[in-house]
Amino acid sequence: MAGNSIEFDIKVPNKTRYLSLIGKIGEDIARELDRYGGDRDTLAYHLNLVLTEAMVNAIKHAGPNEPEKLVRIVISIISDEMTIRVYDDGQGFDINEIPPPNFDELEDRGRGIFLIRSLMDSVCYWKSHRENVLEMKKKLI
Repeated sequence: MAGNSIEFDIKVPNKTRYLSLIGKIGEDIARELDRYGGDRDTLAYHLNLVLTEAMVNAIKHAGPNEPEKLVRIVISIISDEMTIRVYDDGQGFDINEIPPPNFDELEDRGRGIFLIRSLMDSVCYWKSHRENVLEMKKKLI
């Protein structure tokens, strides 16, 4: 990808059928990052996982029974940093109250946030006046 900055703004219906599409977009972006000096295939896999998990959480918290709602994903690359923001208008949650997952149990509560925090350099979540925002940053060096 040429240029110093680029932004993708994606809006998809609040349906799980779009998970693989969003993951694939992340993979394609990673493979086109000529400025990234690391393993692009690993980055592609990580972005697929992070985007898929973030969208699953957005669908879950926005209400899967409301498919007319949209989940918005904005991917910005400025210089050597990628920022991914996932917006939804669901009930929201406190990211700091999510316990680490118990891998010994089948219940996967907290697994998505755990994975996202493990693969990204910084993760934060806030509720603005109209929507919830999950922001994830990754250094591309």
